[in-house]
Amino acid sequence: MLRQDSIGSEPNSHGATDRGEPAPGGVPVGDATRAEGIDIQRELNRLEEMILDSPRIPFSRRTLIDEEPILDILDAIRLNLPTAFQNAEEVVRRQEEIIQQAEQYAREILGAAERQATGILDEMGIVRHAKEEADRIRQQVQLDCETAQEQTIAEIERMKQQVQQEVEAARAQALTDAEAIETGADEYADRVLRNIEGQLSDMMRVIRNGRQQIQQESAYRMQQKEIHSGSGYLEN
Repeated sequence: MLRQDSIGSEPNSHGATDRGEPAPGGVPVGDATRAEGIDIQRELNRLEEMILDSPRIPFSRRTLIDEEPILDILDAIRLNLPTAFQNAEEVVRRQEEIIQQAEQYAREILGAAERQATGILDEMGIVRHAKEEADRIRQQVQLDCETAQEQTIAEIERMKQQVQQEVEAARAQALTDAEAIETGADEYADRVLRNIEGQLSDMMRVIRNGRQQIQQESAYRMQQKEIHSGSGYLEN
């Protein structure tokens, strides 16, 4: 039959109308609405299938629909809409709470990150200051080392020059002493030789005198001998 509005529908034995209106307890009746919390999307899909599967009137765009099951589905959907709305509101509320919690968590994370970043920047500042101080100390130590090295080289050069001067002075003194010693040795040798020469002169004089005396004595003996010899000849 054609879809028509149900007029004067009488309540059934369960206290609901033929269209599946809710009983006094608020629980829908009918096969599609026997339990609370139905899946509205599924019931709408069933309703669409029932309409599409209903026979059509030839040569028209009208459809023959069994209104009872359709009305039951609509009643079940109507009864569950407040619950669905409440569930949706609860979901939305929970989503808002979750979003607020997420925003609060994000703010906390951001604050912690900012504090950590500030701490890191402070640590970086300390590290940078320490690095600068270390660089300054290293440069100062390097400068001190270079200064000490230059001073050491200068001191070594001064000591070298001083030693060289002392060596030159010692050499000159040694030469002077050697010359003095050589001069003294020459003088000493000359004195010794002069003494020896004097002694030799005296010895030569003694020798000459001795020879002369020997010669004189020898000549005197020869004369005496000749004299004795001549006297003996005369006596014979």
